Amino acid sequence: MSNVLKKDAFILPEGVIYLDGNSLGPLPKGVAARVQKMLSDEWGQMVIRGWNGAGWMDQPAKIGDQVGRIIGAPTGSVVMGDTLSIKVFQALASAVKMRPERRVILSDTGNFPSDLYMAEGLVGLLAQGYELQTVAPEEVAGAINETHAAVLLTEVDYRTGRRHDVAAITKTAQAQGAVMIWDLAHSAGALPVDLLGSGCEMAIGCTYKYLNGGPGAPAFIYVRPDLMDSIEPALSGWLGHRQPFDFDLNYQPGLGIERMRVGTPPIIQLAALEVAMELWEDIDMNELRAASLALQEQFIFEVERDAPQLTLASPREGAIRGSQVSFQFEHGYAAMQAVIDHGVIGDFRAPDIMRFGFTPMYLDAADISAAVKVIADVMNNRLWDNDKYKTRSKVT
Repeated sequence: MSNVLKKDAFILPEGVIYLDGNSLGPLPKGVAARVQKMLSDEWGQMVIRGWNGAGWMDQPAKIGDQVGRIIGAPTGSVVMGDTLSIKVFQALASAVKMRPERRVILSDTGNFPSDLYMAEGLVGLLAQGYELQTVAPEEVAGAINETHAAVLLTEVDYRTGRRHDVAAITKTAQAQGAVMIWDLAHSAGALPVDLLGSGCEMAIGCTYKYLNGGPGAPAFIYVRPDLMDSIEPALSGWLGHRQPFDFDLNYQPGLGIERMRVGTPPIIQLAALEVAMELWEDIDMNELRAASLALQEQFIFEVERDAPQLTLASPREGAIRGSQVSFQFEHGYAAMQAVIDHGVIGDFRAPDIMRFGFTPMYLDAADISAAVKVIADVMNNRLWDNDKYKTRSKVT
C-alpha cells in the first residue's frame, strides 16, 4: 500500500469509484467543520472584526505558501485569489508590459480554451498590432522566436494528459527573450513541479482539482522572486495597493507578491482550501507521482485487455503523461454517462475523449480493477447504446 494513500481523509460516495479528481477533487473530511466554524464563530460572532481577529486578510499569502511548497515555489512568491481565468489575464498583461517592443503571444492548440479566450481578449483590448499565435503542442519549442512577448502554456493537456517539458521550453523561450508563463491547473497536486528551478517568470493554477479545494476554490499566481518588486500588475486592484486602507486615489503597487492581489479574497472558500492543504504536509510529491503512474499503467493495461473498443488517446510513455488517462471512442459521451451510471465517475471532453483521473490519495489498485470491470461491461455489452445516455447535459 502506498504511503500517500489517505482514503480515510475524504468523503467518498458509497458505491462509487471516483476517477474525476482531475476535474473536481472530493471533499476532505475536515472541511465541513472548519467552514462551519468560520461561519458561526468568525463571521457569525466577529462579523467585520474577523478581518483582523480571525486573520482573514492574511489568508491569501498564508495559503499561497502552502500551495507554493508543492509546486517548488519559495515562501512569499505565491498568492491566492480570484479565478484562474483572471490570473491568466493578469499574468499575460504583466508579461507583455515586460516586453513592450514585442507584439505576439504564443500558445498551443492543446491549451485549455479559457486560457486562449483570455489571451484573445487581451489582444483585442491592446490592439496596436498585438496578436495571439497558436501552434500544435509538439511544435511549440521550434516556433518560439524573437517576436514573442510571452509564451503561455499549460503543462498537462486537459484532453489527453500529454505533458510539456517545463524546464526545456522555459529555457528556449528565455533564450529568445520571451516571458514564460505556465498554467499548472493539471499539475499542482498531481506531479512534482519545480517553478524556481525552471526559472519561469510566472505561473498560475487552480485549486479545485488535485488540491481538493472545492468547486470555485480560488486560483493562485506565482511570480519569480527577483521580479516581484518590479512587475507591473495590469489589474491594479485595491488589495494589491501598498496601503489599501489609506484609500489613495492613485495606485501604488504593493510589496512583493502582494501586488498581484486584486479584489476581496473569498474567505469561506479559503477556509475550505486551508483544510485541504493540510493533507499535503507529509506528502512526498515524487512518491505520489510514482503511485499515480503505477495506477495509470494498470488502468491502461486492463482497459486495453478487457475493453478493446477504446483507443488510447494519452501518451503511452508515463514520463510525458500527467495524472490522467484518456481514451477515444466514437460514442464517448454516451459511454461515459453509462460508466457513471454504473458507479465509476470520469468525464467527457469533446469530441470523443473519455477522461479518467488518478489520485493516489484516495485510489488504490483494487479500485482500478473494479473500475475497469465496469467499463468493460459497458463496452462489451453496449450498455451505452441507450437513449438516456445520449442527451448532453450542460456539464460534460
